[in-house]
Amino acid sequence: MTEHQSVQGALTFDTVPDWFAKGSGWFSGDGELIIDLAGVTRTDSAGLALLIEWLRLARTAKRPLRFTNVPDQVQTLTRINGLQDALFPSQA
Repeated sequence: MTEHQSVQGALTFDTVPDWFAKGSGWFSGDGELIIDLAGVTRTDSAGLALLIEWLRLARTAKRPLRFTNVPDQVQTLTRINGLQDALFPSQA
């Protein structure tokens, strides 16, 4: 079974703690988890760190994770930090 979650708004130092709290329960299910980032309006390094943490939680839970509709700003930050293969393997 595939589960879909969406992220809306900014992923920044100010909002990441709330998103971490909201997303912490997403990893307890079975099957692939798809996190749709189409609604992300702005991000910074804290947002990138959150995506990495979600990837770690998914791996710990042995749950496949895929990010979709990744905004250009997120892709740019990921490329600059050399993380595109880890976070977005199908888009690398």
